[in-house]
This record gives sequence, structure tokens and C-alpha cells, in this order.
Amino acid sequence: MSSTTSTRDDSGEATPPPVRPPLPTGATTTVDAKPKNALDRFFEITQRGSTVAREVRGGVVTFVTMAYIVILNPLILGGVEDVAGNALQSAQIGAATGLTAGVMTILFGVVARLPFALAAGLGINSFLAVAVVGQVTWPEAMGLVVINGLLIVLFGATGIRTAIFNAVPHALKAAITVGIGLFIAFIGFVDSGFVSRTPGGPPVQLGDGGSITSVPTFIFLIGLILIGVLVARKVPGGILIGIVASTIIAIVAQSFLKLGSSAEDPGGWHMTIPELPTSFVTIPDFGLVGQFDLFGSFGRIGALAATMLVFTLVFSNFFDAMGTMTGLAKNSGLAYKDGTFPRLRSAFVVEGLGAVAGGATSTSSNTVFVDSAAGIGEGARTGLSSVVVGALFLLSMFFTPLTLVVPIEVGSAALVVVGAMMMAQVKEIKFTKFAVALPVFLTIVTMPLTYSIANGIGVGFISWALINALSGRAKKVHWLMWIVAAGFTLYFVRGPIEALLGG
Repeated sequence: MSSTTSTRDDSGEATPPPVRPPLPTGATTTVDAKPKNALDRFFEITQRGSTVAREVRGGVVTFVTMAYIVILNPLILGGVEDVAGNALQSAQIGAATGLTAGVMTILFGVVARLPFALAAGLGINSFLAVAVVGQVTWPEAMGLVVINGLLIVLFGATGIRTAIFNAVPHALKAAITVGIGLFIAFIGFVDSGFVSRTPGGPPVQLGDGGSITSVPTFIFLIGLILIGVLVARKVPGGILIGIVASTIIAIVAQSFLKLGSSAEDPGGWHMTIPELPTSFVTIPDFGLVGQFDLFGSFGRIGALAATMLVFTLVFSNFFDAMGTMTGLAKNSGLAYKDGTFPRLRSAFVVEGLGAVAGGATSTSSNTVFVDSAAGIGEGARTGLSSVVVGALFLLSMFFTPLTLVVPIEVGSAALVVVGAMMMAQVKEIKFTKFAVALPVFLTIVTMPLTYSIANGIGVGFISWALINALSGRAKKVHWLMWIVAAGFTLYFVRGPIEALLGG
């Protein structure tokens, strides 16, 4: 990455090249100290103001916060029949989910050396289960995911992805971080039962009928306050301590109340029931590894329809991950003033390989998880924490019962706290110019309200280009912004386009 690349300020005006920090890591939290050993030197732990203990602790927190994917991914993908009437086995999906997340997160930590963890992306796996396998078989659908990943790797390796990243105005990059903060807080509220759907009227409500009525949601509130107090008091390991303490409270409550799943009992747990397991070890089944058909879908539904599915996957994967990494880099203090971060291209390439690996193992595209913010909030600043997360994912394949102990309500409390931390980036946005204020506002609110980071980025890109152009500031919009805005326009109207192609 050239250090002479100019940037644009909130109004779109060209600004001088940013002044880089004096140390090669690029972190804004660096300290001028010599590394203590080879491990420290490789991961730049001391230079980023961290310690090995803090990295390990942050990795544990990230894993605990996102371990639900090992249970949730099989629930989304398992049992759904494809066009040929075949379905994936949940046990095989669970094993492959842990394997892929573990390998790709370790690779990301070693190559990109950033505290980000990868796992099966929830948006794409739902898209596959709901919209794709009704047209093609599961191996053919996963072949499309592999093609999607290969394209993303190509974009990352050639610098196309970096160029698009650099074309994004600073205000939109800050807005992406804030939007992600609201998004993960909203996820926490929903998964904990603090916010729920209404039978009619407003789309969401507090608890059940406007009241907190369930014990799991009450434990979420206990965890939220406990973690919040520990973080406010700057207690080392505050998030992890809060998670462990809240889990113990949940286990004790469950031992007395014997609550079930919320699917059967509205007052039950939303995903995992916090009980001590009767057995601890399981043998993983890797039967799904390699079960993909790269080009079968093109023959089954035609080149145009298959290409449209790939287009949808690429846009969702490409910009969801880019936005997530932007927010995480800023939240961890590793971002430059122009929003980029150390080893940007390596991060983009490895993230693309995650999509390839996810398709090759039938677990759906693996991408950077916004839940990594929990470990960053605990102090993680280097790829060592990612290696810890990856190792725990690999272990989880053999100790699946232990991943069921921490309820999602407890993990949700950590997400809400971290969401509050990420909101601090709002101070970087100048709302005095409405040509800036409206696009960044739309970016921020669209993410939680549509449950999609990519949607927020798309709305922000399109509105930024149009509002600035139609207000006499067309020259202030980077030409790449126009191309991406046009692509997002197609992405948002893909439903009618797919209907026309299908008809």
C-alpha cells in the first residue's frame, strides 16, 4: 500500500496523505518498546500495547461469544431438502463448521495478524437454505460459494478490493463502525429476548408484551450490568469474568427452574440450555468435506440464473466482510487515519479463502465475524488472539457438549457492551453538512433495521453518490463509488431480475 495515497475528508475534498504512526504495525495504540521474544516479534504484541495474557484472554472471550455458530449453523443448513430431495446431516455440519472456522481463523491470525475470527456467515447460510437449494442441489449450491470465494480472492490479490476500500469517504467508514455497533447490540437484544416481534402493530417490542417476563432475559440483564460495571471500572478481563459469572448464575437458575427451549416455552432459553453435560467428548464426522460441485448449477438452472446467484453471494460477502473489518480495525485502534489497517490486502485475501473453504466443506462461506469485537473489547490487538480462537474451535469439534453450556443470553450481554464501545466512532462524523449527514445516518440505521451490514453499506454508497452529485458536488464523488453504487442498485433489485430470468 502506498503511503502517498491521498484521501478525502467528510465533504469529499482531497486531503494530504495521512501521517503514519512511527512503528510498522500501523496501530494507533503502539508503544515504543522492543519485543520480548520471537512470538512477541512475530505478532507485534508489545508494539501494539498488548500482552500474551491479554491476547489469550481476548481469544477466549471471542470464542465464547461466537461459539454458538457451531450449534446454529447446523440448525440453519441441516434438514433442508434441496431440489433433488437431499439434505445435509446436522452432525456433519457441526463438525465441519468447527473445522473450517478453526483452520481459517488460525490462518487469518498468522497471515493477517489481526484479532479477527472467521466462521460460517449467518447471512449467506440463510440465503443458501432459503433461496438457493430450492433451485439446485446442496453440492451445486456449495460450488457457487466456492466460485464466490475465488472471485473475492482475485479482487483481494489484485488490489481491486483495496482500491474500493480507499475510495470510501472517511465519514462513511466511521458510519460503518457505528452501524455495526448498533447492529451487534440489536442482535444481542433480539437473541436475549429483550426485544421481540409483536403479533401485530409495531415490528418490535420490549420483551413479551412490553414487559420482561422470562428468566433468561433477566439473566441477560444481570450479565449486561455486571459486564458493564466491570468494564467501566477497567477490571482486567472484565468481559470474560462477566461471561463466566453470568453463566454460573444461569446454570444455578436452570438447575432449580428446569426451563426448556423457547421454541416450546416462551419463557425458555433461546438457543442453548445452560446445563452441565453428562459427557464431554464426541467424535467429529467430516463426511461433508469436499462434497461440492463447482459448475453443476450452471447446467441445471442456466448460466444467467447461476451468475445472478454468484453476483448476490459476492456482493453480500464482499461488502459485509469489508464493513466488519473496517469497524473492528477502528474499534481496536489498529486503523490508520484514512481507515485502512495493517496487512489490509492479506486480510482481504485470507477472508476470500474463507469463502472457498466454507463452500468446500459445505458449511457456507466463512467470513470475519463481528463478534470478534468482544475479544477486542477485552484487549485483543494481534493475530495471537485469532490463533487462540481457532484452536478452541478445533477443540470444540471433540468437546461439543461444553459449547452448549454458555447460553446465548449471556453472550448477548457481551455484544451489547461492545456495541456501546463501537458507538464512540460517531464523534469522527461531522453532521454539520447534510450531504454528509444523510448518507451516514442511512448507513448507520439501515444495518440494524435490515439485519445486514452489506445493506447499510449499499444504502450509504448510493445515497452518498446521488446526494452529492445532485447537490452540485459530482466531482467530489470518487469514480469507484459510482461503479459500486451501480452494483448495489442491481443487488437491491435482484429479486425482480431473478424473477425475469426464471420466467
